[in-house]
Amino acid sequence: MSTFRVIQQKLEQFIKKYYTNELIKGAILFFAIGLLYFLVTLLVEYFLWLNPTGRTILFWTFVTVETGLFVRFIAFPLAKLFKLQHGISHEEASKIIGNHFPQVSDKLLNVIQLNQNQRESELLAASIDQKASELQPIQFKSAVNFRKNAKYLKYAAIPVIVFVLFSVLGDKDIFSSSYTRVVNYDTAYEPPAPFSFVVLNDHLNAVENKSFVLKMRTEGKVFPENATIHYNNETYYLQQTAPGIFEYTFTQPSEAVNFTLKANKVSSREYTLDVVKTPSLVGFEMLLDYPAYTGKKDEVLKSTGNATIPEGTQVQWQVATKNTTEVQLKTKDTAYVFTAKDQN
Repeated sequence: MSTFRVIQQKLEQFIKKYYTNELIKGAILFFAIGLLYFLVTLLVEYFLWLNPTGRTILFWTFVTVETGLFVRFIAFPLAKLFKLQHGISHEEASKIIGNHFPQVSDKLLNVIQLNQNQRESELLAASIDQKASELQPIQFKSAVNFRKNAKYLKYAAIPVIVFVLFSVLGDKDIFSSSYTRVVNYDTAYEPPAPFSFVVLNDHLNAVENKSFVLKMRTEGKVFPENATIHYNNETYYLQQTAPGIFEYTFTQPSEAVNFTLKANKVSSREYTLDVVKTPSLVGFEMLLDYPAYTGKKDEVLKSTGNATIPEGTQVQWQVATKNTTEVQLKTKDTAYVFTAKDQN
């Protein structure tokens, strides 16, 4: 193998390492710029809550920018590394090497240019061989130093720092929520309400025909001045007892009530006030069956439990109740259970 052929092989090795270095640098910059632009895109959506048209523009701008970055920093170096695209020539490579090695200077470029001379002569061949021999000990590949790419790592740290700061100091869902909206750019989303409703009652159970006081407060960045309650197709104002704290009285409810709360165009979920039915006695009768010796006709006493009766009189009590399953009559030392005729 001629000495010049060895020089050519070393130039090819240099070019391969040169584009490998370009690929490493490009990967770092693609990560740094691409991730930073990705985070900026999500932050724009997070703070602005764009409509579907705005998010469509944001999404496709992001895709275009990221594609351009990939082509510039990844695809081009790869294509030139595997000679799918024309890269630097031997002359250009020799200039880069000459700038790195002072002892090479223009010698390498002169050898390349002499070899391109169309005139063939023994003197020219000898000159090329001599110059090539002088250059042969030099490792052209060492003109490329992979470690110099470490200076680009500081740029890769920028998006990482931005991500950590917003994740730790801001909303923990700041990136995930905006990412979902950007990806689903054609879907309409409502921005979160500036406050929420919190019912303060331990339970929502009222006793039938007894007033029930509903207590609630709002939590968030805003305290509304007024709040309303909606039920049975009617709207009523709540009474404010303190900033962000309200009350409303349900007057003698008899049935369960479904209601919602509203303030500053913000509505709550639907709540249900359950009503516990109260057992009640709606009618009372005493049927008196007098003994024959009295000569008295049987009679019925209504709405009273007091009577003076002759000895031997049979007494039957009949009671009408509401919302009961069992009725008992208690004396001083005995309890009598009534037999139900009709359930009510």
